[in-house]
Amino acid sequence: MSPFTHPTTTLLFVNYCGYVCENVGHAYLVLPSVRACFEGKTSFGMSVFNLGNAIMGSGILGLSYAMANTGVVLFLVLLTVVAVLSSYSIHLLLKSSGIVGIRAYEQLGQRAFGTPGKMAAGIAITLQNIGAMSSYLYIVKYEFPLVIQAFLGVDKPSGEWYLNGNYLVIMVSISVILPLALMKQLGYLGYTSGFSLTCMVFFLISVCTVILYSCRPAPVATAYTIPILAFAFVCHPEVLPIYTELKNPTKQRMQHVSNISIVVMYTMYFLAALFGYLTFYGEVESELLHTYSRLDPYDTLILCVRLAVLTAVTLTVPIVLFPVRRAIQQLFFPNKTFYWPRHIAIAVTLLTLINMLVIFAPNILGIFGIIGATSAPCLIFIFPAVFYIRIVPEEEEPMRSTPKILAACFAGIGFLFMIMSLSFILIDWTSGSSKASSGH
Repeated sequence: MSPFTHPTTTLLFVNYCGYVCENVGHAYLVLPSVRACFEGKTSFGMSVFNLGNAIMGSGILGLSYAMANTGVVLFLVLLTVVAVLSSYSIHLLLKSSGIVGIRAYEQLGQRAFGTPGKMAAGIAITLQNIGAMSSYLYIVKYEFPLVIQAFLGVDKPSGEWYLNGNYLVIMVSISVILPLALMKQLGYLGYTSGFSLTCMVFFLISVCTVILYSCRPAPVATAYTIPILAFAFVCHPEVLPIYTELKNPTKQRMQHVSNISIVVMYTMYFLAALFGYLTFYGEVESELLHTYSRLDPYDTLILCVRLAVLTAVTLTVPIVLFPVRRAIQQLFFPNKTFYWPRHIAIAVTLLTLINMLVIFAPNILGIFGIIGATSAPCLIFIFPAVFYIRIVPEEEEPMRSTPKILAACFAGIGFLFMIMSLSFILIDWTSGSSKASSGH
């Protein structure tokens, strides 16, 4: 009997790359005629670079501030907990993906809860990644003019256009970010991701060697500490696309990619936070580079560090843009095949909107606080857990089984995290003690 006429067989169309999956009982197999459409060509190492670059971003500049809020020991505990929970949530995503043969976050939402699930996942991904991209371009806006000013030896700018951060953001977006964002496949960005990570390693080494300034510890606000930590580990929208393009893809192989990326970023985050904190103690600012400027804004090492961070965050924007574009395609063009004009138009529109946000918004406090407290827990905790509970068949794992109980507790942690974080932020706003924050 043909599998297409077998009574236990259903066909599932997956829009991310247009492949079809065949479900016989609980075994999902890709039909041979369409297997080649998603056969990955990205190596294990390049996949680690891409996922590591997706994890790491401007958040590394805000972690010393978070450590100043909590102290070293509590910070290490919180960072470890968030990293472990991030790895577990990726495990839930990969297992759900393997059961139904779907490698798109939004389609998992649709498989679990229909259109509302798809819409919720798409909106959360869009908000989260727009916040992340905005944070990167804010760094370009405020740091790039200072770098140019230092290299040109301009002590008092008099309105030169090339020292205007708004113009520089637009120029960087058009000349660097847009061409990379127009790549057809995410795997092509593995080389730029590797270079971006190298720049951040240089930043880390520099932070570890510059302990020149000592301040008396001072109390700082704590409302944004946990959102900053959670925001710093959000990479979940990129996991399934990277899994799709991984060479010889298996759940175990992709889990190894995720674990290695998280461990590397965990180490870099802790070291950068520790040495930044040991340099400035309670005087550390929410954006670490601003704090180092108090030492000597024209110091050669600090200038090189600024340039390295600028390069890293600029090359990270295209990585983060890919899931947003896919989410928009899933929401508005679910049954359309790849089409270059639409691919380009979405990228241009997104970059235009983000540039407008960066140019006209006075600061990024609200972006990091609200997004870190809402979309981050949804993408890390709530969605992976509830999708897993809904997708894994009860015949395989009953609702009272240990894996599903753990998943339910995991979702509960996400809701608790969201409520606590929003409460802290609202209290901080009403008390008038808000400070600029930095995340992801």
